[in-house]
Amino acid sequence: MRKSLLLLAAAFMSFGAQAKVRLHHLVSDNMVLQCSSEARLWGWDTPGKTVRVSTSWSKDVVTARAAKDGSWEVRVRTPKPSFTPLTITFDDGEQTTIKGVLSGEVWVCAGQSNMEMPVHGFDGCPVEGYNDAVIDAANFSGVRYAKIPSRMSMSPEQDADTRWTVVSPSTVRRASATGYFFGRLLSKSLGVPVGLIEANKGGTRVESWLSQENLKANTDEKLDKQSIDAIKTDYYRPLVWGNGTFSPIEKYTVKGIIYYQGCSNVGYHMDDYARRLGLLVTQWRKAFACGDIPFYFVEIAPYWYDDADGTNAAVLREQQYKASKLIKNCGFIGNNDGAYAWEMKQIHPSQKRKVGERLAYRALTDTYGVKGLISKNPTFESLTVNGNEVIVKLSNTDGGIYPLYGIQGFEVAGADGKFHRAAARYDWHDGIIVSSEKVAVPRAVRYCFRNFMLGNARNQGGLPLIPFRATVK
Repeated sequence: MRKSLLLLAAAFMSFGAQAKVRLHHLVSDNMVLQCSSEARLWGWDTPGKTVRVSTSWSKDVVTARAAKDGSWEVRVRTPKPSFTPLTITFDDGEQTTIKGVLSGEVWVCAGQSNMEMPVHGFDGCPVEGYNDAVIDAANFSGVRYAKIPSRMSMSPEQDADTRWTVVSPSTVRRASATGYFFGRLLSKSLGVPVGLIEANKGGTRVESWLSQENLKANTDEKLDKQSIDAIKTDYYRPLVWGNGTFSPIEKYTVKGIIYYQGCSNVGYHMDDYARRLGLLVTQWRKAFACGDIPFYFVEIAPYWYDDADGTNAAVLREQQYKASKLIKNCGFIGNNDGAYAWEMKQIHPSQKRKVGERLAYRALTDTYGVKGLISKNPTFESLTVNGNEVIVKLSNTDGGIYPLYGIQGFEVAGADGKFHRAAARYDWHDGIIVSSEKVAVPRAVRYCFRNFMLGNARNQGGLPLIPFRATVK
């Protein structure tokens, strides 16, 4: 005990002797500040010390006094977006200046491996268009990313060993592919810098990111260390990934969150997924203290899940769509066409540019008010039965569905509940007309409601129809 106290005292003496402010790792060179906001800046110093913060864009100086635990925090008013480099100086008697700072739009890239997957891909899992992305990266030095190391912790971490990386042909390969293609299109469309904070971990479940408070109140997860450690597949563990990988960023001022997760919840509490995802979004919004920031998330791609014709993944997608209706300021990005036929057993499909840009279309439309884009996927609205045909009405067609004939992915069932592949065509007045010669009196219809089933129905913007199932009432 005495040895521990001596070590603690020595640590405080060493920190005090340095007499220099320590900043959170995200508050560093090349950072992107959320523009036109009251951005939080924070760090640690000797308890009781005063930290003065000044910026190159304002004459104002803000101050904070380090608390008993050494922590301090200030808010600074940030300028309009610009590619002009800025500086911020922190002075506690000795100055620390960070350089190359930009004011722009900051987004969090959260989820599991399909968000984590870098532009270069994983081993045996390429990203389509890699070389083009590398060449084009020379035009996007205003896009920066910071990857938070994926780690577990039983309690919330305050900092993470990370740094901001300026996108270039030599650095883009390590950026989240989905995140980068999202950020690149935002930067190009809005003419602003974009910062991407990557806080994700492959294989994680929604429970992996929920707080102890949420998990205790709303789930049956066992949260003692022995029970958590007993889960051999560590990325399935609840609580610890949020504490270790997401908690360190929760003071950063951000514009919104993009999220790609759900594969690991297929077959695991998936009937409650919509509610749990809603809890997570509320938790994160409260932590960021930026209001109901936008949350845009991706439908899990087609994958066989040990049985291509099974429906567990379809049920999870249904829960995702349900979540999009429950969560405020939220958008669901259709991805039924996000895998090729030969990727049936590939959990990391290669078409990440498509996913990232669809996320950007939604953000540009709903968050930034850009006009003219088609950003919402067509969705099921209603059905009627006319003889042996089911007539399906859709929302968000934006003027039509294509192809007119040969629509793939529909199935119908009669009173026996057995589904059969169906022919489908589009009629601009009535909707999609579906029928099967094996079903004389249809009682139910569904679209791509299997683990791996590729449909081809799209709206005028080329966005795919969200999978669904419906019965005659």
